Amino acid sequence: MTTPAAPARRVPEAVHRRRWVILGVLMLSLLIVVLDNSILNVAIKTISTPAPTGLGATQSELEWAINSYTLVFAGLLFTAGLLGDRLGRKKVLIGGLAVFGIGSALAAFSGSPAELIGFRAVMGLGAAFVMPATLAVLMNVFERDEQPKAIGIWTGGVGLAIAIGPITGGVLLDHFWWGSVFLVNVPIVLFAVALMLWLVPDSRDPKPGRIDPLGVVLSVTGLVLLVYGIIKGGRLADFTDATVLSTVGAGLAVLAVFVVVEKRSDHPSIDVTYFRSKVFSAAIAAVALVFFALMGVTFFAVFYIQSVRGYSPLDTGLLLLPLAATQMIFAPRARLLVDRFGHRATTTGGLVMLAATLAAFALLDADTPIWFLEVVFFLMGTGMAHVMTPVSVVIMQALPREKAGSASALSNTFRQVGGALGIAVLGSVLSAAYRTDIEDELGLLPPGARHAAGESIEATLAAADRLGARGEALVGEAGDAFLHAMHVTALWGAGVAVAGAIVTALFLPGRTPASEGGDRNQELAPAAER
Repeated sequence: MTTPAAPARRVPEAVHRRRWVILGVLMLSLLIVVLDNSILNVAIKTISTPAPTGLGATQSELEWAINSYTLVFAGLLFTAGLLGDRLGRKKVLIGGLAVFGIGSALAAFSGSPAELIGFRAVMGLGAAFVMPATLAVLMNVFERDEQPKAIGIWTGGVGLAIAIGPITGGVLLDHFWWGSVFLVNVPIVLFAVALMLWLVPDSRDPKPGRIDPLGVVLSVTGLVLLVYGIIKGGRLADFTDATVLSTVGAGLAVLAVFVVVEKRSDHPSIDVTYFRSKVFSAAIAAVALVFFALMGVTFFAVFYIQSVRGYSPLDTGLLLLPLAATQMIFAPRARLLVDRFGHRATTTGGLVMLAATLAAFALLDADTPIWFLEVVFFLMGTGMAHVMTPVSVVIMQALPREKAGSASALSNTFRQVGGALGIAVLGSVLSAAYRTDIEDELGLLPPGARHAAGESIEATLAAADRLGARGEALVGEAGDAFLHAMHVTALWGAGVAVAGAIVTALFLPGRTPASEGGDRNQELAPAAER
Protein backbone atom coordinates (compact mmCIF):
# COMPACT_ATOMS: atom_id res chain seq x y z
CA MET A 1 0.00 0.00 0.00
CA THR A 2 1.52 3.28 -1.07
CA THR A 3 1.22 6.45 0.95
CA PRO A 4 -0.38 9.29 -1.03
CA ALA A 5 2.15 11.91 -1.92
CA ALA A 6 1.80 15.23 -0.12
CA PRO A 7 0.56 18.00 -2.38
CA ALA A 8 3.36 19.99 -3.93
CA ARG A 9 3.98 23.34 -2.34
CA ARG A 10 4.08 26.52 -4.40
CA VAL A 11 5.83 28.33 -1.54
CA PRO A 12 9.57 27.56 -1.04
CA GLU A 13 10.22 25.34 1.97
CA ALA A 14 12.48 27.87 3.72
CA VAL A 15 9.75 30.52 3.48
CA HIS A 16 7.01 28.06 4.46
CA ARG A 17 8.79 27.19 7.72
CA ARG A 18 8.89 30.82 8.91
CA ARG A 19 5.52 31.89 7.46
CA TRP A 20 3.95 32.65 10.86
CA VAL A 21 6.90 34.78 11.94
CA ILE A 22 6.67 36.65 8.64
CA LEU A 23 2.95 37.18 9.28
CA GLY A 24 3.85 38.75 12.64
CA VAL A 25 6.24 41.19 10.91
CA LEU A 26 3.59 42.06 8.32
CA MET A 27 1.07 42.70 11.09
CA LEU A 28 3.54 45.05 12.80
CA SER A 29 3.72 47.09 9.58
CA LEU A 30 -0.06 47.04 9.31
CA LEU A 31 -0.35 48.02 12.96
CA ILE A 32 1.68 51.20 12.35
CA VAL A 33 -0.65 52.38 9.58
CA VAL A 34 -3.88 51.62 11.43
CA LEU A 35 -2.49 52.70 14.81
CA ASP A 36 -1.97 56.24 13.57
CA ASN A 37 -5.62 56.79 12.70
CA SER A 38 -6.88 55.14 15.88
CA ILE A 39 -4.51 57.27 17.98
CA LEU A 40 -5.69 60.38 16.15
CA ASN A 41 -9.30 59.57 17.04
CA VAL A 42 -8.72 60.42 20.71
CA ALA A 43 -6.51 63.41 19.88
CA ILE A 44 -8.92 65.35 17.65
CA LYS A 45 -10.50 67.18 20.58
CA THR A 46 -7.06 68.20 21.90
CA ILE A 47 -5.94 69.35 18.43
CA SER A 48 -9.11 71.45 18.16
CA THR A 49 -8.25 73.21 21.44
CA PRO A 50 -6.62 76.65 20.97
CA ALA A 51 -2.84 76.99 21.33
CA PRO A 52 -0.73 76.24 23.25
CA THR A 53 -2.65 73.06 24.16
CA GLY A 54 -3.61 72.31 20.56
CA LEU A 55 -3.72 73.95 17.14
CA GLY A 56 -7.20 75.48 17.37
CA ALA A 57 -8.35 73.41 14.39
CA THR A 58 -11.96 73.86 13.27
CA GLN A 59 -14.19 70.85 12.63
CA SER A 60 -13.69 71.12 8.88
CA GLU A 61 -9.89 71.32 9.40
CA LEU A 62 -10.08 68.22 11.59
CA GLU A 63 -11.99 66.41 8.85
CA TRP A 64 -9.29 67.41 6.37
CA ALA A 65 -6.52 66.34 8.75
CA ILE A 66 -8.05 62.87 8.64
CA ASN A 67 -9.07 62.91 4.98
CA SER A 68 -5.84 64.34 3.52
CA TYR A 69 -4.22 61.11 4.73
CA THR A 70 -7.11 58.94 3.62
CA LEU A 71 -7.55 60.41 0.13
CA VAL A 72 -3.86 60.22 -0.78
CA PHE A 73 -3.83 56.72 0.67
CA ALA A 74 -6.87 55.65 -1.37
CA GLY A 75 -5.82 57.41 -4.56
CA LEU A 76 -2.38 55.79 -4.68
CA LEU A 77 -3.14 52.32 -3.33
CA PHE A 78 -3.62 50.66 -6.69
CA THR A 79 -0.54 52.28 -8.19
CA ALA A 80 1.40 51.26 -5.08
CA GLY A 81 0.16 47.69 -5.52
CA LEU A 82 1.34 47.69 -9.14
CA LEU A 83 4.73 49.11 -8.17
CA GLY A 84 5.04 46.35 -5.58
CA ASP A 85 4.17 43.77 -8.25
CA ARG A 86 6.80 45.29 -10.58
CA LEU A 87 9.67 46.34 -8.26
CA GLY A 88 9.23 43.80 -5.47
CA ARG A 89 6.81 43.94 -2.53
CA LYS A 90 9.57 43.97 0.11
CA LYS A 91 11.33 46.98 -1.43
CA VAL A 92 8.09 48.91 -1.77
CA LEU A 93 7.04 48.00 1.77
CA ILE A 94 10.30 49.27 3.27
CA GLY A 95 10.17 52.46 1.19
CA GLY A 96 6.58 53.10 2.27
CA LEU A 97 7.49 52.64 5.93
CA ALA A 98 10.34 55.13 5.57
CA VAL A 99 8.10 57.81 4.01
CA PHE A 100 5.44 57.17 6.65
CA GLY A 101 8.02 57.63 9.42
CA ILE A 102 9.29 60.90 7.94
CA GLY A 103 5.72 62.22 7.55
CA SER A 104 4.97 61.27 11.17
CA ALA A 105 7.97 63.21 12.48
CA LEU A 106 6.97 66.29 10.44
CA ALA A 107 3.31 66.07 11.56
CA ALA A 108 4.39 65.96 15.21
CA PHE A 109 5.89 69.44 14.94
CA SER A 110 3.19 71.08 12.79
CA GLY A 111 2.73 74.76 13.62
CA SER A 112 -0.76 75.15 12.15
CA PRO A 113 -3.74 73.07 10.99
CA ALA A 114 -2.66 73.63 7.37
CA GLU A 115 0.78 72.14 8.05
CA LEU A 116 -0.79 69.19 9.83
CA ILE A 117 -3.07 68.56 6.85
CA GLY A 118 -0.07 68.63 4.48
CA PHE A 119 2.13 66.33 6.57
CA ARG A 120 -0.77 63.93 7.05
CA ALA A 121 -0.89 63.69 3.26
CA VAL A 122 2.80 62.68 3.28
CA MET A 123 1.94 59.97 5.81
CA GLY A 124 -0.86 58.80 3.51
CA LEU A 125 1.66 58.54 0.67
CA GLY A 126 3.82 56.20 2.72
CA ALA A 127 0.87 54.19 4.03
CA ALA A 128 -0.37 53.62 0.47
CA PHE A 129 2.75 51.56 -0.21
CA VAL A 130 2.58 49.65 3.08
CA MET A 131 -0.98 48.35 3.19
CA PRO A 132 -1.24 46.45 -0.16
CA ALA A 133 2.30 45.10 0.14
CA THR A 134 1.58 43.42 3.49
CA LEU A 135 -1.38 41.47 2.13
CA ALA A 136 0.39 40.67 -1.15
CA VAL A 137 3.38 39.22 0.72
CA LEU A 138 0.97 37.22 2.90
CA MET A 139 -0.64 35.67 -0.17
CA ASN A 140 2.80 34.62 -1.42
CA VAL A 141 4.09 33.00 1.79
CA PHE A 142 0.98 30.95 2.62
CA GLU A 143 -0.47 28.06 0.66
CA ARG A 144 -4.03 28.53 -0.52
CA ASP A 145 -5.55 26.28 2.15
CA GLU A 146 -3.99 28.40 4.92
CA GLN A 147 -4.78 31.77 3.37
CA PRO A 148 -8.23 32.24 4.98
CA LYS A 149 -6.75 31.60 8.44
CA ALA A 150 -3.83 33.95 7.77
CA ILE A 151 -6.14 36.66 6.41
CA GLY A 152 -8.32 36.28 9.51
CA ILE A 153 -5.29 36.83 11.76
CA TRP A 154 -4.18 39.75 9.54
CA THR A 155 -7.66 41.27 9.90
CA GLY A 156 -7.44 40.73 13.65
CA GLY A 157 -4.27 42.81 13.55
CA VAL A 158 -6.43 45.74 12.51
CA GLY A 159 -8.48 45.15 15.66
CA LEU A 160 -5.29 45.06 17.75
CA ALA A 161 -4.19 48.42 16.34
CA ILE A 162 -7.64 49.90 16.91
CA ALA A 163 -7.49 48.56 20.48
CA ILE A 164 -4.11 49.87 21.53
CA GLY A 165 -4.20 53.08 19.49
CA PRO A 166 -6.70 55.07 21.57
CA ILE A 167 -5.18 53.86 24.85
CA THR A 168 -1.67 54.74 23.66
CA GLY A 169 -2.93 58.11 22.47
CA GLY A 170 -4.62 58.74 25.81
CA VAL A 171 -1.45 57.94 27.77
CA LEU A 172 0.65 60.16 25.50
CA LEU A 173 -1.80 63.08 25.73
CA ASP A 174 -1.90 62.78 29.51
CA HIS A 175 1.89 63.18 29.73
CA PHE A 176 3.10 64.92 26.56
CA TRP A 177 1.98 67.42 23.93
CA TRP A 178 -0.41 66.52 21.12
CA GLY A 179 2.43 65.92 18.61
CA SER A 180 3.55 62.85 20.56
CA VAL A 181 0.69 60.85 18.99
CA PHE A 182 2.56 61.13 15.66
CA LEU A 183 6.13 60.99 16.94
CA VAL A 184 5.48 57.56 18.53
CA ASN A 185 5.35 56.09 15.00
CA VAL A 186 9.04 56.73 14.34
CA PRO A 187 10.65 54.09 16.63
CA ILE A 188 8.04 51.53 15.56
CA VAL A 189 8.90 52.20 11.90
CA LEU A 190 12.62 51.71 12.57
CA PHE A 191 11.98 48.40 14.35
CA ALA A 192 9.66 47.16 11.58
CA VAL A 193 12.16 48.01 8.83
CA ALA A 194 14.91 46.09 10.65
CA LEU A 195 12.69 43.00 10.89
CA MET A 196 11.67 43.33 7.24
CA LEU A 197 15.28 43.35 6.07
CA TRP A 198 16.01 40.25 8.14
CA LEU A 199 12.95 38.00 7.70
CA VAL A 200 10.63 38.91 4.85
CA PRO A 201 11.24 37.43 1.37
CA ASP A 202 10.76 39.55 -1.71
CA SER A 203 8.26 38.67 -4.43
CA ARG A 204 6.92 40.22 -7.58
CA ASP A 205 4.49 39.59 -10.40
CA PRO A 206 6.26 38.02 -13.40
CA LYS A 207 3.86 39.96 -15.65
CA PRO A 208 3.22 43.22 -13.82
CA GLY A 209 0.81 45.82 -15.09
CA ARG A 210 1.83 49.25 -16.38
CA ILE A 211 1.50 52.37 -14.24
CA ASP A 212 -1.51 54.59 -15.01
CA PRO A 213 -0.60 58.20 -14.05
CA LEU A 214 -3.71 59.69 -15.72
CA GLY A 215 -5.95 57.37 -13.72
CA VAL A 216 -4.21 58.35 -10.47
CA VAL A 217 -4.60 62.09 -11.17
CA LEU A 218 -8.26 61.73 -12.14
CA SER A 219 -9.19 59.56 -9.14
CA VAL A 220 -7.46 61.78 -6.57
CA THR A 221 -8.80 65.00 -8.15
CA GLY A 222 -12.35 63.66 -8.32
CA LEU A 223 -12.33 62.40 -4.73
CA VAL A 224 -10.82 65.64 -3.35
CA LEU A 225 -13.43 67.77 -5.15
CA LEU A 226 -16.25 65.51 -3.97
CA VAL A 227 -15.09 65.47 -0.35
CA TYR A 228 -14.35 69.21 -0.36
CA GLY A 229 -17.88 69.96 -1.54
CA ILE A 230 -19.45 67.69 1.08
CA ILE A 231 -17.39 69.17 3.92
CA LYS A 232 -18.13 72.70 2.67
CA GLY A 233 -21.85 71.92 2.73
CA GLY A 234 -21.64 70.79 6.34
CA ARG A 235 -19.63 73.87 7.32
CA LEU A 236 -22.24 76.17 5.77
CA ALA A 237 -25.17 73.99 6.93
CA ASP A 238 -26.43 74.40 3.36
CA PHE A 239 -25.96 71.60 0.83
CA THR A 240 -27.85 73.60 -1.83
CA ASP A 241 -25.22 76.39 -1.88
CA ALA A 242 -23.96 77.03 -5.42
CA THR A 243 -20.32 76.47 -4.45
CA VAL A 244 -21.18 73.17 -2.77
CA LEU A 245 -23.25 71.88 -5.69
CA SER A 246 -20.69 72.93 -8.31
CA THR A 247 -17.79 71.36 -6.42
CA VAL A 248 -19.63 68.09 -5.76
CA GLY A 249 -20.81 68.06 -9.39
CA ALA A 250 -17.27 68.63 -10.65
CA GLY A 251 -15.99 65.80 -8.45
CA LEU A 252 -18.62 63.38 -9.75
CA ALA A 253 -17.89 64.44 -13.35
CA VAL A 254 -14.15 63.84 -12.93
CA LEU A 255 -14.83 60.43 -11.37
CA ALA A 256 -17.13 59.59 -14.30
CA VAL A 257 -14.31 60.50 -16.70
CA PHE A 258 -11.99 58.32 -14.60
CA VAL A 259 -14.31 55.31 -15.07
CA VAL A 260 -14.47 55.88 -18.84
CA VAL A 261 -10.69 56.23 -19.10
CA GLU A 262 -10.15 53.07 -17.05
CA LYS A 263 -12.56 51.06 -19.22
CA ARG A 264 -10.68 52.08 -22.37
CA SER A 265 -7.14 51.79 -20.99
CA ASP A 266 -5.00 48.73 -21.61
CA HIS A 267 -3.22 49.38 -18.28
CA PRO A 268 -5.90 50.78 -15.94
CA SER A 269 -5.35 51.72 -12.30
CA ILE A 270 -8.56 49.84 -11.53
CA ASP A 271 -9.57 47.06 -13.89
CA VAL A 272 -13.31 47.65 -14.01
CA THR A 273 -13.87 44.25 -15.63
CA TYR A 274 -13.39 42.71 -12.18
CA PHE A 275 -16.68 44.31 -11.18
CA ARG A 276 -18.60 42.22 -13.69
CA SER A 277 -18.61 39.59 -10.97
CA LYS A 278 -21.54 40.32 -8.64
CA VAL A 279 -19.80 38.44 -5.83
CA PHE A 280 -16.66 40.54 -6.13
CA SER A 281 -18.61 43.79 -6.41
CA ALA A 282 -20.77 42.97 -3.39
CA ALA A 283 -17.69 42.17 -1.28
CA ILE A 284 -16.03 45.45 -2.29
CA ALA A 285 -19.25 47.37 -1.54
CA ALA A 286 -19.48 45.76 1.90
CA VAL A 287 -15.93 46.89 2.74
CA ALA A 288 -16.66 50.47 1.66
CA LEU A 289 -19.99 50.71 3.47
CA VAL A 290 -18.63 49.26 6.73
CA PHE A 291 -15.87 51.83 6.86
CA PHE A 292 -18.22 54.62 5.78
CA ALA A 293 -20.31 53.92 8.85
CA LEU A 294 -17.45 53.15 11.25
CA MET A 295 -15.20 56.14 10.49
CA GLY A 296 -18.09 58.58 10.56
CA VAL A 297 -19.40 57.28 13.87
CA THR A 298 -15.95 57.16 15.51
CA PHE A 299 -15.49 60.82 14.57
CA PHE A 300 -18.54 61.97 16.55
CA ALA A 301 -18.25 59.35 19.34
CA VAL A 302 -15.00 60.92 20.56
CA PHE A 303 -16.66 64.34 20.91
CA TYR A 304 -19.59 62.71 22.74
CA ILE A 305 -17.28 60.97 25.21
CA GLN A 306 -14.95 63.92 25.81
CA SER A 307 -16.99 67.09 25.19
CA VAL A 308 -20.43 65.95 26.41
CA ARG A 309 -19.50 63.35 29.04
CA GLY A 310 -16.26 65.01 30.19
CA TYR A 311 -13.91 62.00 29.98
CA SER A 312 -10.16 62.43 29.41
CA PRO A 313 -8.32 61.17 26.29
CA LEU A 314 -7.04 58.16 28.27
CA ASP A 315 -10.54 57.40 29.53
CA THR A 316 -11.76 57.65 25.94
CA GLY A 317 -9.16 55.15 24.78
CA LEU A 318 -10.23 52.70 27.46
CA LEU A 319 -13.91 53.17 26.63
CA LEU A 320 -13.20 52.42 22.96
CA LEU A 321 -11.42 49.19 23.89
CA PRO A 322 -14.45 46.87 23.44
CA LEU A 323 -14.88 48.14 19.86
CA ALA A 324 -11.34 47.10 19.03
CA ALA A 325 -10.89 44.05 21.23
CA THR A 326 -13.90 42.27 19.76
CA GLN A 327 -12.50 42.71 16.25
CA MET A 328 -9.17 41.31 17.39
CA ILE A 329 -10.86 38.34 19.08
CA PHE A 330 -13.57 37.50 16.56
CA ALA A 331 -11.96 38.35 13.21
CA PRO A 332 -9.69 35.25 13.16
CA ARG A 333 -12.68 33.08 14.19
CA ALA A 334 -15.17 34.48 11.72
CA ARG A 335 -14.06 31.92 9.15
CA LEU A 336 -15.62 29.21 11.36
CA LEU A 337 -19.04 30.82 10.90
CA VAL A 338 -18.36 31.15 7.19
CA ASP A 339 -17.60 27.42 7.00
CA ARG A 340 -20.89 26.66 8.74
CA PHE A 341 -23.28 29.29 7.39
CA GLY A 342 -21.59 30.71 4.29
CA HIS A 343 -20.34 34.16 3.31
CA ARG A 344 -23.81 35.58 2.72
CA ALA A 345 -25.33 34.78 6.12
CA THR A 346 -22.20 35.69 8.10
CA THR A 347 -21.58 39.01 6.36
CA THR A 348 -25.22 40.07 6.24
CA GLY A 349 -25.66 39.22 9.92
CA GLY A 350 -22.59 41.29 10.77
CA LEU A 351 -23.93 44.29 8.84
CA VAL A 352 -27.36 44.02 10.48
CA MET A 353 -25.67 44.00 13.90
CA LEU A 354 -23.59 47.02 12.87
CA ALA A 355 -26.73 48.88 11.76
CA ALA A 356 -28.47 48.14 15.06
CA THR A 357 -25.52 49.41 17.11
CA LEU A 358 -25.28 52.59 15.04
CA ALA A 359 -28.97 53.22 15.59
CA ALA A 360 -28.42 52.71 19.32
CA PHE A 361 -26.38 55.93 19.39
CA ALA A 362 -29.68 57.74 18.89
CA LEU A 363 -30.64 56.57 22.40
CA LEU A 364 -27.63 58.17 24.12
CA ASP A 365 -27.94 61.36 26.14
CA ALA A 366 -25.80 63.27 28.63
CA ASP A 367 -26.41 60.86 31.52
CA THR A 368 -26.85 57.46 29.82
CA PRO A 369 -25.12 54.76 31.94
CA ILE A 370 -21.66 54.27 30.49
CA TRP A 371 -22.08 50.49 30.50
CA PHE A 372 -24.72 50.93 27.77
CA LEU A 373 -22.15 52.62 25.52
CA GLU A 374 -19.69 49.80 26.22
CA VAL A 375 -22.26 47.19 25.16
CA VAL A 376 -22.86 49.15 21.96
CA PHE A 377 -19.13 49.24 21.20
CA PHE A 378 -18.79 45.52 21.97
CA LEU A 379 -21.58 44.55 19.57
CA MET A 380 -20.36 47.00 16.92
CA GLY A 381 -16.88 45.45 16.92
CA THR A 382 -18.38 41.95 16.80
CA GLY A 383 -20.47 42.89 13.77
CA MET A 384 -17.48 44.39 11.98
CA ALA A 385 -15.33 41.32 12.60
CA HIS A 386 -17.94 39.13 10.92
CA VAL A 387 -17.96 41.37 7.87
CA MET A 388 -14.30 42.11 7.21
CA THR A 389 -12.86 38.58 7.38
CA PRO A 390 -15.34 36.92 4.98
CA VAL A 391 -15.24 39.73 2.41
CA SER A 392 -11.43 39.95 2.58
CA VAL A 393 -11.18 36.25 1.74
CA VAL A 394 -13.64 36.63 -1.16
CA ILE A 395 -11.75 39.60 -2.57
CA MET A 396 -8.25 38.11 -2.21
CA GLN A 397 -9.22 34.73 -3.68
CA ALA A 398 -11.15 36.29 -6.56
CA LEU A 399 -7.91 37.03 -8.41
CA PRO A 400 -4.91 34.82 -9.22
CA ARG A 401 -2.08 34.66 -6.65
CA GLU A 402 0.25 36.75 -8.84
CA LYS A 403 -2.32 39.57 -8.79
CA ALA A 404 -2.42 39.63 -4.98
CA GLY A 405 -1.15 43.21 -4.94
CA SER A 406 -3.99 44.32 -7.19
CA ALA A 407 -6.63 42.57 -5.09
CA SER A 408 -5.22 44.02 -1.88
CA ALA A 409 -5.09 47.49 -3.42
CA LEU A 410 -8.69 47.27 -4.59
CA SER A 411 -9.90 46.18 -1.18
CA ASN A 412 -7.98 48.89 0.63
CA THR A 413 -8.83 51.57 -1.92
CA PHE A 414 -12.54 51.10 -1.35
CA ARG A 415 -11.99 50.77 2.40
CA GLN A 416 -10.25 54.14 2.48
CA VAL A 417 -12.66 55.82 0.07
CA GLY A 418 -15.56 54.52 2.18
CA GLY A 419 -13.89 55.85 5.34
CA ALA A 420 -13.13 59.24 3.78
CA LEU A 421 -16.69 59.64 2.54
CA GLY A 422 -17.99 58.48 5.92
CA ILE A 423 -16.06 61.22 7.71
CA ALA A 424 -17.03 63.79 5.08
CA VAL A 425 -20.71 62.89 4.78
CA LEU A 426 -21.50 61.99 8.40
CA GLY A 427 -19.18 64.73 9.70
CA SER A 428 -21.01 67.23 7.50
CA VAL A 429 -24.41 65.96 8.61
CA LEU A 430 -23.23 66.37 12.20
CA SER A 431 -21.91 69.87 11.51
CA ALA A 432 -25.04 71.00 9.66
CA ALA A 433 -27.43 69.61 12.27
CA TYR A 434 -25.38 71.13 15.09
CA ARG A 435 -25.23 74.58 13.49
CA THR A 436 -28.98 74.55 12.82
CA ASP A 437 -29.70 73.84 16.50
CA ILE A 438 -27.12 76.16 18.09
CA GLU A 439 -27.42 79.26 15.89
CA ASP A 440 -30.31 80.77 17.84
CA GLU A 441 -28.32 80.42 21.09
CA LEU A 442 -25.29 82.43 19.92
CA GLY A 443 -26.84 85.87 20.38
CA LEU A 444 -24.43 86.75 23.21
CA LEU A 445 -21.50 86.62 20.79
CA PRO A 446 -20.36 89.43 18.47
CA PRO A 447 -21.83 88.99 14.95
CA GLY A 448 -18.42 88.22 13.44
CA ALA A 449 -17.76 85.37 15.89
CA ARG A 450 -21.08 83.57 15.57
CA HIS A 451 -20.34 81.62 12.41
CA ALA A 452 -17.04 80.18 13.74
CA ALA A 453 -18.61 79.39 17.14
CA GLY A 454 -21.42 77.46 15.47
CA GLU A 455 -19.20 75.08 13.52
CA SER A 456 -18.66 72.52 16.29
CA ILE A 457 -19.25 71.90 19.98
CA GLU A 458 -15.59 72.64 20.71
CA ALA A 459 -15.82 76.02 18.97
CA THR A 460 -18.97 76.84 20.96
CA LEU A 461 -17.40 75.79 24.27
CA ALA A 462 -14.30 77.89 23.53
CA ALA A 463 -16.55 80.90 22.84
CA ALA A 464 -18.52 80.25 26.05
CA ASP A 465 -15.26 80.12 28.01
CA ARG A 466 -14.28 83.54 26.69
CA LEU A 467 -17.63 84.94 27.86
CA GLY A 468 -16.99 83.80 31.44
CA ALA A 469 -20.07 83.66 33.68
CA ARG A 470 -22.30 84.94 30.85
CA GLY A 471 -21.41 81.87 28.78
CA GLU A 472 -22.41 79.21 31.33
CA ALA A 473 -25.89 78.74 29.84
CA LEU A 474 -24.31 78.30 26.40
CA VAL A 475 -22.41 75.21 27.62
CA GLY A 476 -25.65 73.33 28.30
CA GLU A 477 -27.16 74.46 24.99
CA ALA A 478 -24.06 73.24 23.14
CA GLY A 479 -24.37 69.80 24.73
CA ASP A 480 -28.06 69.53 23.83
CA ALA A 481 -27.42 70.64 20.24
CA PHE A 482 -24.60 68.15 19.85
CA LEU A 483 -26.70 65.27 21.17
CA HIS A 484 -29.46 66.03 18.66
CA ALA A 485 -26.91 66.26 15.83
CA MET A 486 -25.32 62.97 16.93
CA HIS A 487 -28.70 61.22 16.92
CA VAL A 488 -29.42 62.38 13.37
CA THR A 489 -25.95 61.38 12.18
CA ALA A 490 -26.11 57.95 13.81
CA LEU A 491 -29.35 57.14 12.01
CA TRP A 492 -27.74 58.09 8.70
CA GLY A 493 -24.89 55.69 9.48
CA ALA A 494 -27.36 52.94 10.37
CA GLY A 495 -29.11 53.45 7.04
CA VAL A 496 -25.81 52.99 5.20
CA ALA A 497 -25.13 49.74 7.08
CA VAL A 498 -28.62 48.47 6.18
CA ALA A 499 -27.87 49.22 2.51
CA GLY A 500 -24.72 47.13 2.82
CA ALA A 501 -26.68 44.25 4.36
CA ILE A 502 -29.12 44.28 1.45
CA VAL A 503 -26.25 44.17 -1.07
CA THR A 504 -24.52 41.24 0.60
CA ALA A 505 -27.78 39.33 1.12
CA LEU A 506 -28.51 39.58 -2.59
CA PHE A 507 -25.11 38.89 -4.10
CA LEU A 508 -22.63 37.13 -1.82
CA PRO A 509 -22.41 33.33 -2.12
CA GLY A 510 -24.31 31.20 0.38
CA ARG A 511 -23.11 28.15 2.22
CA THR A 512 -20.69 25.99 0.21
CA PRO A 513 -20.18 22.34 1.19
CA ALA A 514 -16.67 21.70 2.49
CA SER A 515 -15.97 19.29 -0.34
CA GLU A 516 -16.74 22.00 -2.87
CA GLY A 517 -14.91 24.83 -1.10
CA GLY A 518 -11.78 24.53 -3.21
CA ASP A 519 -13.78 24.46 -6.42
CA ARG A 520 -15.78 27.45 -5.34
CA ASN A 521 -12.66 29.47 -4.62
CA GLN A 522 -11.27 28.56 -7.99
CA GLU A 523 -14.49 29.76 -9.63
CA LEU A 524 -14.17 33.24 -8.17
CA ALA A 525 -11.17 34.22 -10.28
CA PRO A 526 -12.80 33.48 -13.65
CA ALA A 527 -15.95 35.15 -12.40
CA ALA A 528 -14.05 38.37 -11.90
CA GLU A 529 -12.85 38.25 -15.49
CA ARG A 530 -16.17 37.53 -17.19
